[in-house]
Amino acid sequence: MSAFLYGLLQGVGIAFDSIRANKVRAGLTILGIAVGVFVVTAMSAAVHGINVGVEQSIAAAGPKTFYVTKWPIALTSCNGSADSCPWRRNPAPNMDEATRIARLTSIEGMTATINSSASFKYKDRELPSVGFEGTTPGWINVTGGDILIGRSFTDGENTNAAQVVIINEKLAARLFPSSSAVGKEVAINGSPYRVIGIYHAVANVFDSGEKGHAYMPFETARRRLSVTTRWMEMSVKPRSDVPQDVAIDEVIAFLRTHRGLKPGQDNNFFVSTQEKILELYNKIVGTFFYVMLSLSAIGLLVGGVGVVAIMMISVTERTREIGVRKALGATKLTILWQFLVEAATLTTIGAVVGLLVGGGLTLLVRSLTPVQASIPPLAIVASLATAAFTGILFGLLPAYRAAGLDPVEALRYE
Repeated sequence: MSAFLYGLLQGVGIAFDSIRANKVRAGLTILGIAVGVFVVTAMSAAVHGINVGVEQSIAAAGPKTFYVTKWPIALTSCNGSADSCPWRRNPAPNMDEATRIARLTSIEGMTATINSSASFKYKDRELPSVGFEGTTPGWINVTGGDILIGRSFTDGENTNAAQVVIINEKLAARLFPSSSAVGKEVAINGSPYRVIGIYHAVANVFDSGEKGHAYMPFETARRRLSVTTRWMEMSVKPRSDVPQDVAIDEVIAFLRTHRGLKPGQDNNFFVSTQEKILELYNKIVGTFFYVMLSLSAIGLLVGGVGVVAIMMISVTERTREIGVRKALGATKLTILWQFLVEAATLTTIGAVVGLLVGGGLTLLVRSLTPVQASIPPLAIVASLATAAFTGILFGLLPAYRAAGLDPVEALRYE
């Protein structure tokens, strides 16, 4: 064991001497490995943070909540034409269907939603384009979040298209920086609306809560702000004692019967679960993952070529030293091990640099964005192991050349 450790420490020491003697060549090699490891580290941190955000999103809406839309939640080749987007012919979900779905025995809650944007103004503060949702009462029970101050709107306010609005914390801070927003009137597209509540969303990767956003009764958005219902969607929450697939089957059966679809006809609507959304998410992340792996592989390849170059030069410069060591009894295996340790040390230094830079970027992302980026411990171990393996792999040729030198010829080398 002592001989093993001695050889290991000797190889590491020689590697540092080689770096000091060949700063430019060693620097380029370290840079190549560092870039590859940095890409892997940053990618792992971002994906891990986004995964946490997705889990928070699912927890906020409820793991059994599903969605009814006229369009598919999937990657398609739709270019906007009716031929490539056959779902465009689907009728949009409507309020009659939404009301009936809410009454189904398996359903605890249902929210119908339409989206648009409008100008918001309070005194001399005007925001030209603020996103808002027209939604049905009981929406918080389905989508999650809390009303921090004030209240939500009632069934009567929705039926009468009352000019009331709920704003999130960010919008409240921008319109009312020094006073309470609840009870005040804001002009939405020039018409007065009374603020009745301040909403706090569950922050996640899709909605950080950092953008101004508003919520109002569905009928208010439809009748007073002329928001189209062509893109209406429904969020449906099954009862706690009802399995999700049972609730979905009941909703599908109702919609097919209500729309007069025959047994052989396809659904002219889409039901999407959290699992389908996660499947789409994983496809997108998977593509991103392979692109990043390709970039990482290029960095490691550049670093590997640098390892070959610098180690071949090192073998040439130390030919006489190798001859002396062999004359004193060093075996081929000893020489081979020394040069492999030297190569692995060089690439591991590059990995450490890449990890440090990646760690710094991860802290920056966590502090400036809602993505809770963090480097999984497995990614750190994998990065160091991959870098060391790269050094060993690309260092084999120089190491074999050094181990195979004839001691007599090596001693004569000038």
